[in-house]
Amino acid sequence: MKTRSALTRVSTVLAGGLATAGLLAPPASAADTSLSLACQATPPIGSAQNFTLHAAVTATAPQTVAAGSQFSVTLAPDPLTVPTSVSGYTLQSISNIQLTVPVPANTTLVDESVSGGTDPGSASVTVNGGNVVVKLSSSIAGGSTLTLPALTLDLTAGTSGSTVQTALGGTDYSNPGLTFTATVPIAFFTVDVPTACFPSPQAVLSSTSVS
Repeated sequence: MKTRSALTRVSTVLAGGLATAGLLAPPASAADTSLSLACQATPPIGSAQNFTLHAAVTATAPQTVAAGSQFSVTLAPDPLTVPTSVSGYTLQSISNIQLTVPVPANTTLVDESVSGGTDPGSASVTVNGGNVVVKLSSSIAGGSTLTLPALTLDLTAGTSGSTVQTALGGTDYSNPGLTFTATVPIAFFTVDVPTACFPSPQAVLSSTSVS
């Protein structure tokens, strides 16, 4: 997981000069967006089980930026309660949690970082192709509260007249934006069930105009 402390110190020193020169992006605004995630759990034996997971993300981004300028967008998932049962099956825990956010069109990704969340020590972030992937390696018990880490994207704005929008990745069960492994006790055994989710409908988390 990358640290932003050194960059923060440098930014603090330079802030006065940049503000005087008019090079800082306008103040960012925050918006909370509710998401409905269509999920499918696929057990090793038996048919797949479909269910809906409700979540929300607070996105902080500037309303406008200049073409070619750098700016930041932070996506902070709201706390959610892990279900205790799904389709009649007891949910013992979830693990191997992975959240995918596409690099916004009309931008160049400069840096990415994660912070906070239920278990900051188990969180990491990588870039895979055109996607930023947040991973949480810890196991979260059913019925407990889970807060995924906040993801900050440092971006360079593209051409003037374009719009930069962020969204959760995923279009269907085979191309999910959220995946995890559900551990389900059945009789005298416990079974690990891969689960894939995607936003349905898709929702824009933040929108920034490039001037």
